[in-house]
Amino acid sequence: MLLAKDKYGKTAWHMAAKKVQIGVLHKLWEWAKEVLTQEELKNMFLGKDYFKKTAWHMAAEKGQIEVLHKLWEWAKEVLTQEELKNMFLGKDYFKKTSWHMAAEEGQIEVLHKLWEWAKEVLTQ
Repeated sequence: MLLAKDKYGKTAWHMAAKKVQIGVLHKLWEWAKEVLTQEELKNMFLGKDYFKKTAWHMAAEKGQIEVLHKLWEWAKEVLTQEELKNMFLGKDYFKKTSWHMAAEEGQIEVLHKLWEWAKEVLTQ
């Protein structure tokens, strides 16, 4: 159920990130750690919907720093350095990264946070 996708390829994880449901994200994360394999946990962060957007893209696009912060904390628990880079640099169907999405929507605070985290992951 945790990895089930709707007709647009979105999981509950995608939807909670998109709709800024921090409590739902917490609960999904708790359950996921109990029942999913390491690869399935990685897929929660790197899995893409029909438009090739990850939950990370959706949170950046919506300007959700709190969601991004939680995703960042949890991603560091399960993703390798290379996978973290992929999360940052991953592109959607339109070749946009989370950086593009935040910039396009005028999310300056998000851009500052992305810059801070990018320095941490991309310089190692």
